[in-house]
Amino acid sequence: MPETTPTGLTGLAFGGDYNPEQWPETVWREDMALMREAGVTMVSVGIFSWALLEPSPGTHDFGWLDRVMDLLHENGIRADLGTPTVAPPAWFYRAHPDALPVTAEGVRYEFGSRGAICHSNTAYREASAAITEQLARRYAEHPALAMWHVHNEYGVPVSACYCESCAAHFRVWLRAAYGSVDAVNEAWGTAFWGQRYGSFEEIEPPRVTPTVGNPAQALDYRRFADATLRENFVRERDILHRLAPGTPVTTNFMTALSQCDSLDYWAWGREVDLVTNDHYLITDGRRTHVNLAMAADLTRSVAGGAPWLLLEHSTSGVNWQPRNPAKAPGQMARNSLAHVARGSEGALFFQWRQSRRGAEKFHSAMLPHAGTDSRVWREVVELGASVGELASLKSTRTVADVAMLWDWHSWWAQSLQWRPSEDHDARERADTFYEALYDRHLTVDFAHPEADLSAYPLVVVPALYLATEAAALNLKEYVAQGGTLLVSYFSGIVDEHDAVHPGPCPGALRDVLGLTVEEFSPLLDGRSVRITGPGGTELTGDVWTEFVVPRGAETVWTYADGLTAGRPAVTRHRIGDGTAWYVSTRLTARDLDALLADACADAGVTERPELPRDVEVVTRRGGSGTYVFAINHTESEAKVPLDAHGTELLTGERAAGRLAVPAGAVRVVRLDG
Repeated sequence: MPETTPTGLTGLAFGGDYNPEQWPETVWREDMALMREAGVTMVSVGIFSWALLEPSPGTHDFGWLDRVMDLLHENGIRADLGTPTVAPPAWFYRAHPDALPVTAEGVRYEFGSRGAICHSNTAYREASAAITEQLARRYAEHPALAMWHVHNEYGVPVSACYCESCAAHFRVWLRAAYGSVDAVNEAWGTAFWGQRYGSFEEIEPPRVTPTVGNPAQALDYRRFADATLRENFVRERDILHRLAPGTPVTTNFMTALSQCDSLDYWAWGREVDLVTNDHYLITDGRRTHVNLAMAADLTRSVAGGAPWLLLEHSTSGVNWQPRNPAKAPGQMARNSLAHVARGSEGALFFQWRQSRRGAEKFHSAMLPHAGTDSRVWREVVELGASVGELASLKSTRTVADVAMLWDWHSWWAQSLQWRPSEDHDARERADTFYEALYDRHLTVDFAHPEADLSAYPLVVVPALYLATEAAALNLKEYVAQGGTLLVSYFSGIVDEHDAVHPGPCPGALRDVLGLTVEEFSPLLDGRSVRITGPGGTELTGDVWTEFVVPRGAETVWTYADGLTAGRPAVTRHRIGDGTAWYVSTRLTARDLDALLADACADAGVTERPELPRDVEVVTRRGGSGTYVFAINHTESEAKVPLDAHGTELLTGERAAGRLAVPAGAVRVVRLDG
């Protein structure tokens, strides 16, 4: 069996994407010396090098890569070796122009960027398998090889193609999924608008139509596109497993909901030997460290709680947003170690040396244009030393307090056209619920709705529009056995085919919630409603309200105005040994705090009210001990209580009682015992 961590690494990984082909060979030895100075332990190589490795069809040039791999080995640096299949060469597209993807509007993309691939194209599949086999045969036994890196960021920037090759492939996929065209008609509800199909050959991809097309067809096409990308990953992975047994194979995910919405990472997580992730701060005025924590928690959850690896992030500013500010002093280390706190086995960047040419020449790097006499370089060297000091926590696991349910299929379905309100956004609800949990200093595991939830005292459901019968039964059993469930509005509405569950909403969840919804009543833009609760508590809802009818649930908060005035806004249902809460309007993270306080009390969740806002405390635990990370995102020193004595690994100081964490700093305490 392949390893599940990079081979040959005794500590944590530190480094980044290395693109020596962009530089003369005279620079390479300078790179090696500087990598040693920075504490680099692993780099990713070869990801965009297909045109250099195979300059013409069937003609290969591995000499330059041989020299790079040898240099890495000589300098004690491990290689995450890429298969370059994200960027086929110009000669390939000249021979196979039909391998370029086609949009739903019928426009075929051109060569000149990256990721412009029709993943159903036979010529692409054969060529990518061939170059992967060549690499595996040449480097399987190379002493620098730590792991294989297949492709790059699947689904970005193109996740779906709508060409004739994809149409034929889609029909094959449908036949395997449904068995008969009658079953497709039933699942898609094609009796509506006279869309019934008489044969598979009549079915096309959901291309542009005069008005809204069939939502179930569009949902299945997203599933098909995701599965097609995964087929190509698995094909390359299996070649590498066969020719380089024992070496782990991965591909870099982009799990942050702000960065990729086209892949079902629950399914992808089962196919890689090691889950890795790329994460970049979205500088849109939000608290970027909360999005970072959420992405790290989601990545760890996709890995099943096992350690994972941050394969890319930035040392400072990126170059692809409308505005790309630099990171503040100390933020690079704080971001990196926040990922480590939440399960990453290291921190790598894009990229090692800042490019002089190309689309990403203004993207920050470990070695910037300013060179070694720069703030970024000095912080890189300091961070490399810090990562080295944390070697002992390798293979430990992050300890979570609560769970949040997330399902990419539900997100895809809810994002389709003609829903009750365009202002309701599943990602926004997930972000908001996560932020509310973060502000209560709770570490979150994400879980699939059908997963075992018995380990969690509290499960939060921010957006589960699509809920299968299996998921509904799972949640009902979870609550009956003593769990506490908190569900947000417009959840449980449809089945896996986007068909409304029979009977009143919330469909699959009405029994566990103990209520029905007579009617949705979304609010107009800018409108809000008041909600009153125990002790005169008053909250504000916007975007959405519902006409809720309790069927066993008790009313806790009530609408005070609007069409739903006097009706339940928030309910609580006791079922078996547990409790299910329902909130039927959109609340801000601060207003959600009032609900979470009660839900946490029901669940018996231990909270840390003494911690300041924006100070994270996260625990990793394993055979080597218990490690407490304290991360201060504020501009003032924070005092963090410790339950036991220990040693602070980054300073070597002893810690007891209360740990002082300077403004913007990180402290990592290994507890005694």
